[in-house]
Amino acid sequence: MSNETRIRILWPAGQLTATLGDTPTVKALSAALPLAATANTWGDEVYFGTGVSVAREPDAQQVVDAGTVAFWTDGDALALPFGPTPLSRGDECRLASPCNLLGRIDGDPRLLATVRDGDPIRVELA
Repeated sequence: MSNETRIRILWPAGQLTATLGDTPTVKALSAALPLAATANTWGDEVYFGTGVSVAREPDAQQVVDAGTVAFWTDGDALALPFGPTPLSRGDECRLASPCNLLGRIDGDPRLLATVRDGDPIRVELA
């Protein structure tokens, strides 16, 4: 039995799945699913509130790979970077502040480019 959790993220123009690891934040998020939120965009990042509040984990990072599923503890939000943000230097994905690392999007994270600011977004177990 694997300790991975798979989630599905849906919005009006598309959907994708992600594979998450076994962390305290993943456990807290999984317990809150399914959840509905309103998407926000920040450069090439989609983020949205989850209603889940957790502590920053010791391995939290601010610069991550495109397609990383991150949890922004400052905003109780999932952060899904797929390219540069307003804070990035060059092509990196730089988050607003260090975020807990949850896992990776399955497939092409650029699908997130079809999310519009204000879109309804839903996260459920896959």
